[in-house]
Amino acid sequence: MPYRWLLAGLATLVAALFLASLLVGPAGISPGQGFRALVLGDGGPMTLVMREIRLPRALLGILVGASLGLSGAAMQGYLRNPLAEPGLLGVSGSAALGAVLAIQTGLAAAFALAVPLAALAGGGVAVALLLLLAGPRGGSLTLILAGIAVSALAGALISLVLNLSPDPFAASEIVFWMLGSLADRSFLHVALATPFVALGAALLLPLGRRLDTLTLGEDAAEALGTRLGRLRLMLVAGVAAMVGAATAVAGAVGFVGLVVPHLLRGAVGARPGRLLAASALGGAAMVLAADIAVRLILPGSDLKLGVLTAIVGAPLFLHLVYRTRRDLA
Repeated sequence: MPYRWLLAGLATLVAALFLASLLVGPAGISPGQGFRALVLGDGGPMTLVMREIRLPRALLGILVGASLGLSGAAMQGYLRNPLAEPGLLGVSGSAALGAVLAIQTGLAAAFALAVPLAALAGGGVAVALLLLLAGPRGGSLTLILAGIAVSALAGALISLVLNLSPDPFAASEIVFWMLGSLADRSFLHVALATPFVALGAALLLPLGRRLDTLTLGEDAAEALGTRLGRLRLMLVAGVAAMVGAATAVAGAVGFVGLVVPHLLRGAVGARPGRLLAASALGGAAMVLAADIAVRLILPGSDLKLGVLTAIVGAPLFLHLVYRTRRDLA
């Protein structure tokens, strides 16, 4: 399939799922009523549901999915490892730690945006620690080890907070937040995440050609003019901005950045540069579809987005691994 047709098809799928996300919900609003309330608006309950509940939720689905898909493709291209995923750098775990501390200390109850802001701060600390551990000349292996160390430390501290929490309600809120969800989000969350997602996309999307040269090896890439130190810095900053923002507004949503590049790699000829934009659109489609599904599967229960992506993503990834092994046999 020609690359431009692939992108057009994915963009059409995202647009269709975006419209479906606007029309699905417990309010029982028909498509015609929903569109009239969204476009015209009369200040009534339908307008409130469409503009203040469903629209920001659908927009966040695109932002979160595109962030995770693009970050996953960039990580796999840089590390030349199809098992790499955005959480490998420890940014998502550190962002979750920041949110956990905001909930545990009571800041979340005092300030509406305390949780996402604390998560972004946690992601920023992770980047600083990651670059400090990896050093200015560290290669991809050093970056992986530093990311694993940061992620393990963040996970241990989250467990410590839960272990020592004297408030069972705060502990319950922490656990539910970490399951990942787009419910009860507003345009404040959209406004908070958008600049970081835009910054991350501006840093990662231009890396396509340099990621293509890395398929020949680091020495060959440097001979072709790729500055590995600058590439690593742009990659870490871009992934941190996008994953930190996604975790800040949606909690932990796993497997998107791991599975989506796998599904699309064959369609782009296994070229890391072309996989970036395709994975961004594919990630947006996957998160939107999953968010629609959580509202349809158990409408009376609060099924979490991260739970569904893990339930669907893990078996799908195992199938891809099995198929890859079979093709190599």
